[in-house]
Amino acid sequence: MDKSVPLKEDTIDHRKIGKKLKFFIFSDRVGSGLPLWLPRGTIFRKSLEEFLTDIQRKSGYEMVVTPHIGHKKLYVRSGHWSKYGKDNFKPIQTPREEEFLLKPMNCPHHCEIYRSQEWSYRDLPKRFAEFGTVYRYEQSGELHGLTRVRCFTQDDAHIFCTYDQLLEEFKRVINLVFYVFRCLGFSEYTVRISLRDTKKIDNYIGSEKNWKKAEEAILRVVKEEKIKTSLNYGEAAFYGPKLDFIIKDSLGRSWQLGTIQVDYNLPERFDLYYKGKNNEKCRPVMIHRAPFGSLERIIAIIIEHSRGNLPFWLAPNQVVILPISDKYIIYAKKILNLILNYDIRVFVDSRNEKINKKIRDSEDNKIPYMIILGEKEEKNEMISLRRHGLGHIGTFPISKGIEAIFNETNLKTKTIIN
Repeated sequence: MDKSVPLKEDTIDHRKIGKKLKFFIFSDRVGSGLPLWLPRGTIFRKSLEEFLTDIQRKSGYEMVVTPHIGHKKLYVRSGHWSKYGKDNFKPIQTPREEEFLLKPMNCPHHCEIYRSQEWSYRDLPKRFAEFGTVYRYEQSGELHGLTRVRCFTQDDAHIFCTYDQLLEEFKRVINLVFYVFRCLGFSEYTVRISLRDTKKIDNYIGSEKNWKKAEEAILRVVKEEKIKTSLNYGEAAFYGPKLDFIIKDSLGRSWQLGTIQVDYNLPERFDLYYKGKNNEKCRPVMIHRAPFGSLERIIAIIIEHSRGNLPFWLAPNQVVILPISDKYIIYAKKILNLILNYDIRVFVDSRNEKINKKIRDSEDNKIPYMIILGEKEEKNEMISLRRHGLGHIGTFPISKGIEAIFNETNLKTKTIIN
C-alpha cells in the first residue's frame, strides 16, 4: 500500500468495518458498551477461540466454565469488592437478601475450582483455562467500540504451581504469548514490567514479602530469557506485579494485549494448599495469564490491522459460489457439497443478480475465494477461481480447484494482512 495516500477513516475504524461486514452491533436498548455478535462475527470469534484452545490443549491446559455472577462474599475475599470500587456493577439483590455481583474477574472462581479437591505436589502444575466473560462498569465517556466495553471475554487461565515450578511455568507462558503473536502476524512488540506505586500502597493487597518474591521472579525470568523490558510503576494488578506485552499494528499504533501476573496473595486469601513431599501443607503460587487480553480487543485490533481483509482461517465466509444464472444452481450445489466435505465455510449466492454485481458484493464482503460457474465450467466439469483483491487466478478441474482452496485451511501462521 502506498503510504503517501491518506487512508479514509472508515477503512481503519473497526466500528465501521465491523458494521459493514456484519460482525457486531451495539443497541441502545441493550445498553452502551454491550456488543451483540452477529453470525459472521460469531464465526470470527469462535475461530480465535478454537485456535487458542488447540494451543492450550497441547500445552497441558484444562478448560473450565464458571458462572457470570458470584456471591458478594467471594469478591470480598478476593479483594475485588474493595479494590475495584466504582468499576464493579452494583450488587444484585435477591429475595433472600443475598447479594451477587456480575463477575469482574475469573480468578476467584478458578481459586474455588482448585480448592474443591486436595492436591499433591505430584499433581502440579494445574492449568485451568476459560473464555470467561467479565463485567466492568466503564464510564460512558471511556467506551469505544470493542476496545473499551462493559462486557468482555478474557482468554483467561490460572496456573497453580509449586515455588520450584514458578520460573519454568512463567517461561512457558511467555513462549506461548510470543507464538500467538507470530501466528497473528504481529512481529513488532515491546515488553513492560508493571509494578506497584509504592506511594499508594493501600491500592494493593498482600504482604511486602509476597510482593518482593513475585517481583523478583519476573525480573529473574526476563533476565534469563534476555527479554528487553521497561518498568512501569503503578500499573500492577492489585494482587501482584505483571509482565505486559504491547504490540504495534500496521498503522504504527501500540496496543496492550497479553499479560502474565505472578500472585502469592490470592492463594493465601483463599487458603489454597497442596501436600508436599513430606505430606506437609504447602501454599501454591498462582500465575494469571491472557495472551489476547480479551477477545473483543484482539478482534478490534485484527480488524483495523487488516482493514477487514481477514486471512482464510478467520474469514466467516471463506468461499462463495457464484452461478452466472439460475441454470447453473444445480451444478453450484454439487460443488457446494464437495467443498463442505473439507470443512470449509462455503455458500451459494443464488440471488437473481448480474454476475458482476455478485462479484462486487463478494469483494466488498472481503470473501477470500469466489467460484464462478457458467456453461463452460459445467460442460467441462471445471471451476473458475477468483481471489479477493487479486481477481481471476485460473480455471481448474473440480478436484484441483478445491485442493487449491483447501491448502489454505491450515495456514494459521500466515500474517493477518492479506
